Amino acid sequence: MDKKILKTVEKYLQDAIKYWEIRRIVYNIALAVIVCIYFYNGLPRNWERMSVNSLLGLFIFAVLANVAFCTAYIPDIFLQFSGMGSKQKYFRQIIFIIGLVFAAIITNFVSMSLVGF
Repeated sequence: MDKKILKTVEKYLQDAIKYWEIRRIVYNIALAVIVCIYFYNGLPRNWERMSVNSLLGLFIFAVLANVAFCTAYIPDIFLQFSGMGSKQKYFRQIIFIIGLVFAAIITNFVSMSLVGF
């Protein structure tokens, strides 16, 4: 029985990785665009304010944003165990959209604080 459960969990994890890792690219590009827009709107003052510490802060924010992205695996695994089958794609898209909007809002506020708006 334990081997069957482990095989099922392994299958679900592989399916989740296949689905979510492709969307991580879209997620990162969307957040990077927000940061770039704020940086561009603050030129040339932003070049003067740029420092190693601000770049390190941006790096830490990017890492934390990707850690937050990983939380999508939790409801996805529960969704797969629920056996929703045909509705799984719909719910995955909803999870992605909600997560992306939430991350974009946080990125908006962090970007505003980085460039001094």
